[in-house]
Amino acid sequence: MSGTYDIAAFRAGFPALAQGTAHFDGPGGTQTPSAVARAVADALTSPIANRGRVTAAERTADGIVLAARAAMADLLGADPSGIVFGRSMTALTFDLTRTLAAGWGPGDEIVVTRLDHDANVRPWVLAAQRAGATVRWAPFDPATGELAVEDVTALLSERTRWVAVTASSNLLGTRPEVRAIADAAHAVGAFCFVDGVHFTAHCPVDVGALGADVYACSPYKFFGPHCGVLSAAPGWWKQWSPDKLLPSSNAVPERFELGTLPYELLAGTTAAVEVIAGLAGEVAGDRRTRIGAAMAAVETHESRLHARLEAALDDIPGMTRRSRARRRTPTTLLTFADRPAEAAYEFLAARGVNAPAGSFYAIEASRWLGLGDTGGLRVGLAPYTDDDDVDRLITGLQEFAATTA
Repeated sequence: MSGTYDIAAFRAGFPALAQGTAHFDGPGGTQTPSAVARAVADALTSPIANRGRVTAAERTADGIVLAARAAMADLLGADPSGIVFGRSMTALTFDLTRTLAAGWGPGDEIVVTRLDHDANVRPWVLAAQRAGATVRWAPFDPATGELAVEDVTALLSERTRWVAVTASSNLLGTRPEVRAIADAAHAVGAFCFVDGVHFTAHCPVDVGALGADVYACSPYKFFGPHCGVLSAAPGWWKQWSPDKLLPSSNAVPERFELGTLPYELLAGTTAAVEVIAGLAGEVAGDRRTRIGAAMAAVETHESRLHARLEAALDDIPGMTRRSRARRRTPTTLLTFADRPAEAAYEFLAARGVNAPAGSFYAIEASRWLGLGDTGGLRVGLAPYTDDDDVDRLITGLQEFAATTA
C-alpha cells in the first residue's frame, strides 16, 4: 500500500477549520467535513420511509442501512452482519450489559479497569450490582499511565464472565496490550468487551486481531455524526435475547437495534468512512485496503506532530505531563503547579486554541491519578491537525506559563 497525505487538501474539506481556530478537542468529537454534512442532508431530503423493498422510499432507507453496515465493517475489519447501530456507545453498552446480566448471579465476576471512560465502567458495575455479581478493578500505574497485562490477568479466574477494557484511554492516550488481555480472558472462558471510541480515530482497527468479542466505537470521533456502533461476530449476537418490542425483528443484528434507525446519521457515517478511505490519496485496492493505507498515513502524521509537541511541552516550567505510557494515541494530559487546568483552557481559548480541561468522563482514571474529579488540560491531535496548530498551542502554553496567577 502506498499513497500521499495532503494535509492542506484534507483541511480544506472542513468548513469549521476555515474559521481559524486550532482544534485540540478532537478526543471529545472531531470537526465535520462537508462531505458528511451533505450525506446527512441528502438522506433527510430524499424520499425515505421505514425499511423495505417495495417502494423507492423504503429501498432508500434499506440501502442506507446496508451501506453503513458495510462501511463500518470495512473500517473495523468486521462482518457487516455483526454491526449494530444505536444512539451512542454509552446507550448501546447499557443496553448490552442489561441483557448480559440476566445470566449473571452471585459468584460471577466482572473485570473493569481504572483507566477506562465511565461508559465502559458504570454499565458493567451497575449491571453486576443488580445481578449480585462481583466487580474486580484493574489498577494502572499513575506515574506512567500504563495498564499492564498483569494488572488485569491477576484478577481472572474461572468465575470471570467479562473483561471490559479500553483500546486507548480518552484521558491519557494509553494503549494497553488488548490482544494479550483478551487472550487471557478467553483462556478462563470469559468474554472481552473493547472500548475503541478513542482508538478508532487514530489507529488501523482489526477487531479479530484485537481479540475483541465486542468492539465499540462512535462515528463522531472520526468525522461522522453522533451515533454509536457495536461490532461482534453475527453468531456471537445470536446467543443473546434483549428486551424488544413484540413485532420488531428477531434477526441479527436488528434485534439489538431498538426502534427505527436514524437513517440520516447512518448515511453520514458511511460518508465519514469514505473520507477516511481517501486520506492517503490514490491507493489501489478495495475500501478496506484504502482505509489501511489511510490510517497508516494518519499514524505517521500524528506521531510526528505529537513528538514535536511533547518535546516542547516538557520544556515549559510549572507544567506536568501526565501521559507517559509507552504506546499512546496522540493525546496528552497536562496539569499545572500553581493554577487549575481550567485557567489554561480559558487562556488558550481566548487565543483561538481549543484544548479543554476536565476529566472527560474518565472519572476513575482522574481519581486514580490523584486529580479528583477535576482532571487536567487535555491536548488531542486529530488527522487535520497541522504544524501551525501545534505552533500556536506551544506558544499559548509558553505565554500562559509566563503569566502570574
